[in-house]
Amino acid sequence: MRLSSMADYAVVTMTAAARHCGGARVSATAIAEETGLPAPTVQKLVSRLSAAGLLRAVRGAGGGFKLARPAAAISLADIIEAVEGPIALTACVKHGRHDCGLESCCAVRPHWGIVNDVMRGALAGVSLSDLASPRAASGVAPRGEPVLESSGARV
Repeated sequence: MRLSSMADYAVVTMTAAARHCGGARVSATAIAEETGLPAPTVQKLVSRLSAAGLLRAVRGAGGGFKLARPAAAISLADIIEAVEGPIALTACVKHGRHDCGLESCCAVRPHWGIVNDVMRGALAGVSLSDLASPRAASGVAPRGEPVLESSGARV
């Protein structure tokens, strides 16, 4: 499984916002400058992340973006789902989708839900505060595990 560029950039954007957690609001322009992401991409992402309830936007002088809840309460799964929708490794895992030609005779289908739940659980187990910690930048997560990488970008 590989994250899309937008999901990867959403994680980078949220990690940058988390580093400002507790401080003043941060603008999309400042996030773009800090991360090296294109400003239009950051604008699109903060809109999606705000709609998903992960960021809170304030307009006007002194406006900008702030985490909508503590970084420890936002998971990697939350961020990915805000951009990509529900995590579903195969079409048959999504409820209501029946577009696989093998669905009626597939011996693996009953197991995909379990695999999907384990994958989502792993992503849900990584908090934004884990990703934003100085130890994460060194390549070692707080629990001593290697830091996750996506699309080649280190988070």
